[in-house]
Amino acid sequence: QVQLVESGGGLVQAGGSLRLSCAASGRTFSSYRMGWFRQAPGKEREFVAGIRWTGDSTDYADSVKGRFTISRDNAKITVYLQMKSLKTEDPAVYYCAAARRGTTLFWGNIYEYDYWGQGTPVTVSS
Repeated sequence: QVQLVESGGGLVQAGGSLRLSCAASGRTFSSYRMGWFRQAPGKEREFVAGIRWTGDSTDYADSVKGRFTISRDNAKITVYLQMKSLKTEDPAVYYCAAARRGTTLFWGNIYEYDYWGQGTPVTVSS
């Protein structure tokens, strides 16, 4: 059974940094694609960043390019989202997701992701 467990969320001041972690288990993820999504109250879940487990391909939402970095640690079977220069528009519950399909034309297609974590909240104070 696939499990994705996020951690690292919390309260940070605008301009600050946080690193989210997503510990994965229950499968061999070498062919998977991993993604981070976020959902703010009253809004739809939106794509933030994605990475192929092989590490040879990443993608980012325009709103986070240059500020967020996605990476993975094969030994720890963990995906990270390093967030810098956090803005007041970044607060949301951040979710980790895994897609069996390793390639895509559209990273942000929520329906391509087969497994989801429970989410970790991020709050940014001004």
